[in-house]
Amino acid sequence: MESRASIAKHPIHPMLVPFPIALWIFSLMSDLIYALGWGGPLWHDIAFYTMAGGLVGGLAAGVPGLIDYLSMTEPAPKKIARNHMILNLGIVAIYIVNLWLRMTMNPDAALPVILSVCAVLLLGLSGWLGGELVYVHGVGVESQAGTHKSGGSRPLSKIGM
Repeated sequence: MESRASIAKHPIHPMLVPFPIALWIFSLMSDLIYALGWGGPLWHDIAFYTMAGGLVGGLAAGVPGLIDYLSMTEPAPKKIARNHMILNLGIVAIYIVNLWLRMTMNPDAALPVILSVCAVLLLGLSGWLGGELVYVHGVGVESQAGTHKSGGSRPLSKIGM
């Protein structure tokens, strides 16, 4: 299934998702650097701003993801995509709460860091589902001759590699 949200046949959603993923993971690493005393208050600020940047990036990645989701017709991939979307919306909600807590709580508070750990773990699960959509069901992959019914390309073992 080709992506409806694409530029020159390249789906936009997978182009944008590395930004929030990287920013949120770096935000957690910054929190850990600060919490373990390996860096000063600057690391707390870096965690805040990279988290906010990840939130903006996540919302930007969600728009083409939603466009792709709404164009899906096959039930199995659509169910996976729905769970992927629900997880991502939950992650965004966690980070909104997390940013608010960081503005109202002491910099040494543990709850925001715990929320970041939970969100990054959920992000890994969501990424797994996204990979399932692409690599198993061929979502966002242009159909070509010799493709599986689901739209994915033939495994390398089947084409003599």
